[in-house]
Amino acid sequence: MRDEKGLAIGELSRRTGVNIETIRYFERVGIVATPPRTSGGRRVYGAGHVRALGFIRRARELGFTPAEVRAILSLGGPAQASCSEVREIAAHHLERVRAKMADLAQLESLLATTIDRCEGDGAASCAVIELLDQYTTT
Repeated sequence: MRDEKGLAIGELSRRTGVNIETIRYFERVGIVATPPRTSGGRRVYGAGHVRALGFIRRARELGFTPAEVRAILSLGGPAQASCSEVREIAAHHLERVRAKMADLAQLESLLATTIDRCEGDGAASCAVIELLDQYTTT
């Protein structure tokens, strides 16, 4: 439903791909500005809400934590944030991404080696089962 002043929450949700309950949550915790309401009590959203929610959704898709997104938004968000301050947050995030990638590379190597050791022929011993079981019998 469209109001002459802006968007209803359902339309905002459709445009941004953000669930209605998530939008309301973001309002409650102060990540997104609380919109004005019509005389009937319905929230009315504008272009700034569309941009902010799209920004938040994209930042989350890129793996930024809610705290990092909140920090970027507190710096002024997509319209006003200082590039140097946002860069610092992004650099910290990149460090975490690289650490996760290193952990995943180790995991990939361990799994590949284990699978290579597994005969897969129905034998009683299985390298994959042994790998999974080694942590449960400590």
